[in-house]
Amino acid sequence: MTWMLTPEPFDSPDASRLRRDYYDEVASRYWGRPATAEEIDEGLTDDGADLLVPPTGEFVVGRFGGKPAACAGLLVVDADTAELTRVFVRPEHRGTGGGGLLLAAVEDAARALGIRTLRLDTRNDLVEARGLYAKHGYREVPAFHRRQFAEHWFAKEVSAEPSTGPSTELSAELSAKPYGGSHS
Repeated sequence: MTWMLTPEPFDSPDASRLRRDYYDEVASRYWGRPATAEEIDEGLTDDGADLLVPPTGEFVVGRFGGKPAACAGLLVVDADTAELTRVFVRPEHRGTGGGGLLLAAVEDAARALGIRTLRLDTRNDLVEARGLYAKHGYREVPAFHRRQFAEHWFAKEVSAEPSTGPSTELSAELSAKPYGGSHS
């Protein structure tokens, strides 16, 4: 199967469904029960996704076998720094290499904006996400803010050389060792 990763408006139908699924999963995990539709709607209201557009950011959608399967956002903090946010791979597509390809696509988008440092925060219960970030060169760093749910902070310096373009079709071998997906 093949992954296709492309920048897409955060409010397109596919991106909106992915953002909703992302919020459903992270909220449900945090609360230890399924999130209600009302809680998901409330969480997505004024969530800052409108900043995930150039020049303040980017939103990337990953399609696996042509179907929307993953997403990630990039939010510019300053001329040299951006935050990685809303990193999500649907559970049925985890273990296919999509998380790493998604990170590479967002890193390329950051380079195109002149960003040198990517950073992110995540929670204790998102063990798979922390593993994904560490596997792809993100290192745990001291807290760079005090947001309510942040418990771990990561950063990565991005080189001037792109990996593979976010608009490029990328192949990923199916793996028997799932990384468990990603969310931050």
